[in-house]
Amino acid sequence: MMKNMPEVKLGVIAVSRDCFVISLSERRRSAVVEACRKEQGIDVFEAKTTVENETDMLKAVDEVKAAGCNALMVFLGNFGPETPETLIAKNFKGPVMYAAAAEEGDLIQGRGDAYCGMLNCSYNLGLRNLRAVIPEYPVGTAADVARMVADFIPTARAIIGISSLKIITFGPRPQDFFSCNAPIKGLYDMGIEIEENSELDLLVSYRKHEGDDRINGIVEDMARELGADGNHYPDLLPRMAQFELTLLDWMNDHKGACEYVAFANKCWPAFPTEFGFEPCYVNSRLASRGIPVACEVDIYGALSEYIGACVTQDAVTLLDINNSVPEDLFEQDIKGKYDYTIRDTFMGFHCGNTPFCKLSEGAVKYQLIQNRLLEDGGEPDVTRGTLEGDIAPGEITFFRIHSNADTRMQAYIAQGEVLPVATRSFGGIGIFAIPQMGRFYRHVLIEKHYPHHGAVAFGHVGKTLYTVMNYLGVEDIAFNHPAGMLYKTENPF
Repeated sequence: MMKNMPEVKLGVIAVSRDCFVISLSERRRSAVVEACRKEQGIDVFEAKTTVENETDMLKAVDEVKAAGCNALMVFLGNFGPETPETLIAKNFKGPVMYAAAAEEGDLIQGRGDAYCGMLNCSYNLGLRNLRAVIPEYPVGTAADVARMVADFIPTARAIIGISSLKIITFGPRPQDFFSCNAPIKGLYDMGIEIEENSELDLLVSYRKHEGDDRINGIVEDMARELGADGNHYPDLLPRMAQFELTLLDWMNDHKGACEYVAFANKCWPAFPTEFGFEPCYVNSRLASRGIPVACEVDIYGALSEYIGACVTQDAVTLLDINNSVPEDLFEQDIKGKYDYTIRDTFMGFHCGNTPFCKLSEGAVKYQLIQNRLLEDGGEPDVTRGTLEGDIAPGEITFFRIHSNADTRMQAYIAQGEVLPVATRSFGGIGIFAIPQMGRFYRHVLIEKHYPHHGAVAFGHVGKTLYTVMNYLGVEDIAFNHPAGMLYKTENPF
């Protein structure tokens, strides 16, 4: 159950230019609210104060706040008053969307000119340096606007969540993984809090949870989730359950002034020898509940995952953009069956943090690479704890928000799919296909110095992610260009 994210309660405020008939805006507002309820299943609070001036604006904002609204649509039922309607966003504080009414037939007494008013609304938002969501085509019928509202809800959920998010970290980034080390000033600029801790802090807390009477209940839950086929090491479950309790208690005890939490934790090389297991399976379980735990202290990876969880209200994962697909595998299982070239494909991998519900078949195993380093390739003990299996096929969106070395924020978003093709490999892994991935890899991921970690949302949610990134003020939002659309750095010859 996703508990670590806000529930959006949306209010609607209609605005009206005082030289237009106010009842036109009010009637259209009520039609939008009805369409939201009947056609989209969205319960919307309808403010009865229609805003014509600044006094109305204050009254309307107080009305939606008193109703518990944390997101808002400002509806231009006619041309609208430029100053009061934009001051709504300034005084409300939470995420605000602006939309306008299309004309309905009577172009004498019933014409509203909201098509024109939206231009001045946008201009005034810019003058006041106010952020707001304006849909791609923000003018429509009641049914059209209700669809805009449906698109806005996940955007609002992410924005509200980010505004009260704390990212808790344990340990410095591992040596030779500095690519996940990005300046965190941009996070503070977004209102995100950061709490950085030592691995020793985590170890001390873990040891204090030894013998906790809640451990057996978590062990039973783990066994139910894994089933007989996935529970290869029953003796390991109490250790991992103790760690799960440690993280959950730390989260609850350290939220402070924030409401929501994501983690970015160090997981190797010292972790398995000191804790006695790999943390991957526990990390996967928290991610399935909307509490991302990014690998290798990847703070921006944790933020990316949290945004994806808010947008989808579903489990997410963080993967290495890891390895190419072997040519013989491509020839045998992909070529001619799917409309991709070999350069459109790659394997996304991590040791075992992808939630069980997103694997075709999952099982707790051991980390092969760490077993070589820490246990000389022998019988695994402390390197056990990964959740391994091929990632389930289906639509995905690969994305990341990140900071450059000069603290400028950037992001990428690329939609694609996980192919129903066996990987023949280890870890939590899948064969990903993204149109024109080869060019995207070179001219976005490499050219713009992105690290190897990308967040994965299970579904095509690029439209919403783009809106969120844009709202956050990310100026450079890259995507996989279709064939014929050159990147700025792409050689045209």
